[in-house]
Amino acid sequence: MDIPQPTNTTPQNHIELTPEIVDRARGALLAAACGDALGVPYEFESPTQTPEMIGGGLGPYDPGQWSDDTEMSTCVARVAASGLALDRPGAMDKIGAGFFEWIRDGALDVGIQTRAVLNAAVEAGRGDISDRLNAAAAQYAHSSGRSGGNGALMRTAPVGLAFLGSRGRTAKAAVDVARLTHVDKFVDESCVLWSEAIRHAVLTGEINIRAGFDLINEDSVDYWTTVLDGAEAGKANSHQNGFTVHALACAWQAVWSVRDHSEDAIRVGITNAVRIGGDTDTVASIAGALLGAAWGASKVPGEWVSVVHGWPGLTATQYADMGEKIIRTAADKEIG
Repeated sequence: MDIPQPTNTTPQNHIELTPEIVDRARGALLAAACGDALGVPYEFESPTQTPEMIGGGLGPYDPGQWSDDTEMSTCVARVAASGLALDRPGAMDKIGAGFFEWIRDGALDVGIQTRAVLNAAVEAGRGDISDRLNAAAAQYAHSSGRSGGNGALMRTAPVGLAFLGSRGRTAKAAVDVARLTHVDKFVDESCVLWSEAIRHAVLTGEINIRAGFDLINEDSVDYWTTVLDGAEAGKANSHQNGFTVHALACAWQAVWSVRDHSEDAIRVGITNAVRIGGDTDTVASIAGALLGAAWGASKVPGEWVSVVHGWPGLTATQYADMGEKIIRTAADKEIG
């Protein structure tokens, strides 16, 4: 897909890291992880009105344990927090190396498309990791004709933090990270839209999923407008939300449902995401990232934070720390 991809010289505005911005950056990762853990027990089961972090699911997972959504996001977050900008040489190789480590040591449940691509890239054995992943993802798309899974959209939380001062660099990173496993027009666009919405929310405290419309192909805007309008009307397709478009729509429906809430928006929004059904951990994680980016870590329920954890041996608070480190490291290095 031909999304305009800015170069590494795209200007980056200086961002003053206020306490509110730091709280929201932490919240993007923290709430995404909590959504993941809350949705784990109900993945592809009958929808429930009273979700709890009881574990089980397709892993099976311990109570409060996050799944592949946060595990793969952690691979992205570790690189961004290290000070290596996601649009610099070697960044995608390091993320890919993290994916290899994860599927070897920590993966209890892996999406069909992601597993196929990672296994093919490992078996290729030679060349840069990112090149092997890109080739395997392109081959999967060519041979299967069904490459629009939600496995890239689920890991956009750290991407939205990586370049708070640059919309263009955020969009480029969203596409680059997505294409490590997914080569698909709708994946590209969904990841750009959600990453930009997270970036915008962290900076402003406002949620605006349409803020990224100028970052995708002009011909796609009407399509996404219809998708979002349907979600706002409560018509998102829960039966097929393994598809990136429907996953975004379900997540947006949950976020939209709490637009008039304040103190309890994160809890209610994430719970509503799980209630939609289908791929509950992924949809709730996607929704949680945007809710946390808008309301902040300080509004994430404490009883969730105290139990949420996962690969590679992190607590929820330690994962939130990575969100803060991403934005502070970027600011300290004056990236761009």
